[in-house]
Amino acid sequence: MRGRIWRRFLLSLFAAAVLVPLSLVLFYRVVPVPATPLMLLRLAEGYGLSHDWVSYDEIAPVMIRSVIAAEDAKFCQHHGFDWEAINDALDAAEGGGRLRGGSTISQQTAKNVFLWPGRSWVRKGLEAGFTVLIEALWPKRRILEVYLNSVEFGPGVYGVEAAARHHFKKPAAQLSAREAALLAAVLPNPIRFSASKPSAYVNRYAGRIQGRAGDIGPALMPPCPAQF
Repeated sequence: MRGRIWRRFLLSLFAAAVLVPLSLVLFYRVVPVPATPLMLLRLAEGYGLSHDWVSYDEIAPVMIRSVIAAEDAKFCQHHGFDWEAINDALDAAEGGGRLRGGSTISQQTAKNVFLWPGRSWVRKGLEAGFTVLIEALWPKRRILEVYLNSVEFGPGVYGVEAAARHHFKKPAAQLSAREAALLAAVLPNPIRFSASKPSAYVNRYAGRIQGRAGDIGPALMPPCPAQF
């Protein structure tokens, strides 16, 4: 009798572990993400919360190209994980270098939307699971839309619409190539760096992003129309 109860409990636990993430991913495939764990954490820390959701078509194509150039050049080719970048990061760490991030936009979206900040193996495992789900159930266009509406661009500033209005007093649809590159340049550390008051480093990095973004087709059509 006791063994049967334990089996039912474990089966229920397993079902919940599968169905809850699956339901969340399916829900956010069509529904705007109202807030993320990081937004709530930063709010509790006193950073405030500015977040305005916009559709993919309300984001300047140059912003989409810039964020791919800065964060994930192989976004259209991979299925959630850039194994070459991960191996390079591990090799650098083993060689005594600084540990670099190898996260794709898909991984960052999974982390930003569904999980808490941190570097534990448990969280990384959950991140990998959510990454597999969103790559399987969302088109690439939706991944970009959710990412650009959820990522942190400054203290208390989330999503490209709030960032464009905060830094440049205009909607995301009207961002110039330079403004888009500056916003993409602060993503590695949006608390430290500012797009509207860029340091020398941010200015240089934005210049490189702007150059690379020009190599990506208009609004990503090409290089990955099949996934859209």
